[in-house]
Amino acid sequence: MAFSLVLSSPKPFYPSCNPNPNIPRSHILFNPWLSPPSSRFGLIPHLSCSSSVLLSKPWSRSGALRCSLRSRPEYIPNHIPDPCYVRVFDTTLRDGEQSPGATMTSKEKLVVARQLSLLGVDIIEAGFPASSPDDLDAVRSIAMEVGNQPVSEDGHIPVICGLARCNKKDIDAAWEAVRHAKKPRVHTFIATSEIHMQHKLRKTREEVVRIACEMVAYARSLGCQDIEFSPEDAGRSDRDFLYHVLEEVIKAGATTVNIPDTVGYTLPSEFEKLIADIKANTRGIEDVIISTHCQNDLGLATANTLAGAYAGARQVEVTVNGIGERAGNASLEEVVIALKCRQELMGGLYTGINTKHIVMASKMVAEYTGLHVQPHKAIVGANAFAHESGIHQDGMLKHKNTYEIISPEDIGLSRSNESGIVLGKLSGRHALRSKLLEFGYDINGKELEDVFKRFKEVAEKKKRISDEDIEALISDEIFQPAVIWSLGELQATCGTLGLSTATVKLVASDGEEKIACSVGTGPVDAAYKAIDSIVEVPATLREYAMTSVTEGIDAIATTRVVIGGDGSHMSTHALTGEPVHRTFSGSGAAMDIVVSSVRAYISALNKMLGFMSAVKATRENPQGKTSRSSE
Repeated sequence: MAFSLVLSSPKPFYPSCNPNPNIPRSHILFNPWLSPPSSRFGLIPHLSCSSSVLLSKPWSRSGALRCSLRSRPEYIPNHIPDPCYVRVFDTTLRDGEQSPGATMTSKEKLVVARQLSLLGVDIIEAGFPASSPDDLDAVRSIAMEVGNQPVSEDGHIPVICGLARCNKKDIDAAWEAVRHAKKPRVHTFIATSEIHMQHKLRKTREEVVRIACEMVAYARSLGCQDIEFSPEDAGRSDRDFLYHVLEEVIKAGATTVNIPDTVGYTLPSEFEKLIADIKANTRGIEDVIISTHCQNDLGLATANTLAGAYAGARQVEVTVNGIGERAGNASLEEVVIALKCRQELMGGLYTGINTKHIVMASKMVAEYTGLHVQPHKAIVGANAFAHESGIHQDGMLKHKNTYEIISPEDIGLSRSNESGIVLGKLSGRHALRSKLLEFGYDINGKELEDVFKRFKEVAEKKKRISDEDIEALISDEIFQPAVIWSLGELQATCGTLGLSTATVKLVASDGEEKIACSVGTGPVDAAYKAIDSIVEVPATLREYAMTSVTEGIDAIATTRVVIGGDGSHMSTHALTGEPVHRTFSGSGAAMDIVVSSVRAYISALNKMLGFMSAVKATRENPQGKTSRSSE
C-alpha cells in the first residue's frame, strides 16, 4: 500500500524545551507512527515539513517509518528550495588526492568524476588547478565533459568546483579550469585562526578580512556567479572575528560559506554549537548556504558533519572512503547512509545520492588511489556485512534485522552466490559476465576478453574460483592506468644456492618488445631492476605490501606499491603552499607472488609515465584541448 502525504503548518511550534532554538523547526519531519523522539534533540512532533512524502511501507527494518522525499531541488547557488535537502560536496579528487601515494592520472580523475556524477553528488571539487599544469588540465577536462553531459537517468549534472587560495593567480587558474562547465564554482579560502594568521600567514586580522573580500569580489568580476569561501581553521578561530569575516565575504558576493574543522579538533557538541552560533550571529547568513568540512584527526569527522547538518548546515563536504590528508575526511558513505538510516532523528534531512552506486565508487577510488579500505571500515569495509560469530549467524538466519540496520543491496553490494552460479574452468564468457553484473561491472568487448583470459588462467590452477578471486582479477584489469608498458613474459630463479635472477619481457603500447635480465637480493628485486633497465626512468620504491585474497595455499596475491620519481614531479600543496613531491601507486594480482609484484610495479610506472606525458603535453600546448593529455 502506498500513498502520498503532504505535511505542512503555517505556524510551526517551537517548544520551550528545545535545547537549540537556532535550528528551524520547519526542518523537522513529523512521523505520525512514532512516539516522540528523544527530547535530547528537541524533536517534538508537529506538522512542519512541506515536502511530499511517499510512505512505501509502514515500517522500515529498523522500526522507523521509511520515507522517500521528492526529487533533487532546482540548483540555485545561494538557496535550496527545500529546507530538508542537504547538498553533497565531494572533494575526493582534491582533498582526497592529497593523501600520500594517492596521485591519480588525468584519465583516472575523469573516470572517477563520471562515477561521482552517477552517484549523484551535487558538487565535485575536481582539484586545485594552481598546483600544477596537469591538475589544471584535469579539472578543465572534467568541467568540459562531466560538467556538461549527464550520465544518470535523471539528467543530473553536477557543479564542477576548483579550489583557489585567496590570490588572483590561483583564482584565475581555478576559473580557467571550471568556466567550461554548465554550473561552475570557485572555492577560495584563507586562514582565520590566530595561530594560522600569526605563524603561517603573518598577517593581521584587518589584512585577512581585506584579502578575503577582495578575492571573492575578484572571482565575481571574472563572471563566476557561484563562489564558496572557507575561513581555514574555523574551529579554532575567534567567534566574533569569524562572524565578521563571514559577513564581509557575503557582502562581497560569496554564495556558500564553508566552516572547516581543518585539524579535526572539535567535538560534535562543539561543532553543532559553532554552526548554530554562526546562524544566529552572522548578518546575511540567511542569504547563503552553510557548509561543513570536517577532518578526521580524532575520528570524529562523520559525527561532526552530522552535528553540523543537524544545526542547520545544508552542504556537507566529504570524500569517498573518507580519504584525505593525515587521518582523512568525513566519509561520504557514512554521512549519506547515516542521514538515510536515522532520518527521523535528523529532522527529515535527505540527499540526492543514489546509494546503489556507493560500492562501485568505493572500489574505483581504492584501486585508482592505491588506498585500500580497512576491513572494519563502516559501510564499505569487507567485514561491514560479515557475520562470523555463532550468535550473530544464528540471529541473521532467523531475521536479518537482528544484526543489520541497513541492507547491503541498498549500497550496491551483492551477497556471494546470489545467482547460484559457481565458476570453474569449464565456465564460459556468459557465466562470467553474469557474475560480473552481480558485482556491478557491466563490461563488454576487449575488457571482458581480458578478464576472461585471466579468469581461465586462474581456473586451470584452482579447483573453485571464489567471488573474491574474480573481484581481484577485475581490479587488476579494469582499474589500471593507460598502458604504456605491459608485462609480456617473466622468468625468475631464487634460493639458497645462488644469486636471484629475473628475465623480463615488456611490451610497449606500440607493440615493441624489450627484454632485460638482472640479479638482485631476491626475485622481486631482480625483476624490478630488469624493468628499470628497460623503462630507463628513475624510480624509487617507497612502499611495498602484499596480501592474499582468500585463504588457502592457492590464493591469489594482490600487491600494492608506491614509487617516487627523481624529484621533478612536483605540485603545490593547497593549504601550506609548499612544493610536494608526487608519488604514484600501483596494484597487481596473480597467483604467483613475483608476477603479482611485477604487475603492481608496472602499474605504478605507467601512472608516473602518464603523468610525465600529461605535464609535457600541457607545457607544449597550455591552452589546447585536454583529451590527448588526459590519456
